[in-house]
Amino acid sequence: MWTDLTRTPRTLLVCERSSFLDEKSRLREQVEQLHFNYKVSVLLPECDSAPSHLEAAFKSFSSFYLIKKLPLFELLDKNFLEAAVYQGNVYGLSYRTRIDEDNCVALMPNGQLCLSLDKDSFEMLGLEGKPSRFNHRAASRYVVSLDLTDSRMAPGGRGYQRVLTGLTSRVQLQMDILLSHHPGGGAALQSLLSRYSWTELTPEVSKRRLTQLPCPTLLTSDLQSCDPHSFLEWLGAVDADVSCENSSSSFLSSLVCPEPMTTASHVLSISICGLLVPQDVHRLIQELRCYLEPPCKAPWVALTVHGFSDSPVTWGSREHGALRGGEHFYTLLLFPDHTYRLHLATGAHDNCPP
Repeated sequence: MWTDLTRTPRTLLVCERSSFLDEKSRLREQVEQLHFNYKVSVLLPECDSAPSHLEAAFKSFSSFYLIKKLPLFELLDKNFLEAAVYQGNVYGLSYRTRIDEDNCVALMPNGQLCLSLDKDSFEMLGLEGKPSRFNHRAASRYVVSLDLTDSRMAPGGRGYQRVLTGLTSRVQLQMDILLSHHPGGGAALQSLLSRYSWTELTPEVSKRRLTQLPCPTLLTSDLQSCDPHSFLEWLGAVDADVSCENSSSSFLSSLVCPEPMTTASHVLSISICGLLVPQDVHRLIQELRCYLEPPCKAPWVALTVHGFSDSPVTWGSREHGALRGGEHFYTLLLFPDHTYRLHLATGAHDNCPP
């Protein structure tokens, strides 16, 4: 046991520097590949209150739905497929299921349905799949991937009937599902909402005003004077409201602000929580770019996006690791000269970010 406690878990951090003006910038693609986001954090140094256009962006994140005890075969409903899935940009995720213990489901905007199943459910379902890449020893979890837009999965076809029979007769899986459709909203989801108990939810926005906060001196996007790991550690501490003073009387934290540093007289910290779709995140990024234009005096702005820790997938359709922590996130540092620094991070047992 002592050996396990002293072993540092493997982590991955990919850093990329580019400019919004560069035609080869991959930022939009990278943002869109993280489908299931539960939290967006923004840090605005030298800011006491956000301007109206930023306030509007914080409050404009799309609402989403929590459908209680939804049988999974309903995701194959012909009306739902035609009104939502075939139109694209449907986001569905099982709610309060644990990726290392429970059956989990993700419906991606390209029509891919991913089932992360325990061994018993997989064998009873009788569908083609593959062992999870993150099985500890013997295969105990399996992944089934279905393309609902494939012609072989058209209602009435052989492939469609096989899946439908499995979910209705062999394993009647049902779970709470978070569901969002962009930009159609609830109208495209009516075929499901009309038959089950549901709640419409709006992302929660919270703010904290900080004063006299020690901040790293980030003059340019190269960050040569600041180690990325140290910066992200400091940024996470600020978001979690953990002191970085490292005073002799504190037993809570030994974290410190990276050198060189300065003191920001006013800092605004904003958090948005819910099922947050990438399109809304990208719109917020564009508003943050506008915020940094003159006469703004902020030297930089930081945006961090956290993925759901129990989602079956991380970036794109990459399988999500389950043996240790499920963290995966990216932090975007924006600068007034239209350059940016992107940090993409995953925890242990995950694939490399894009």
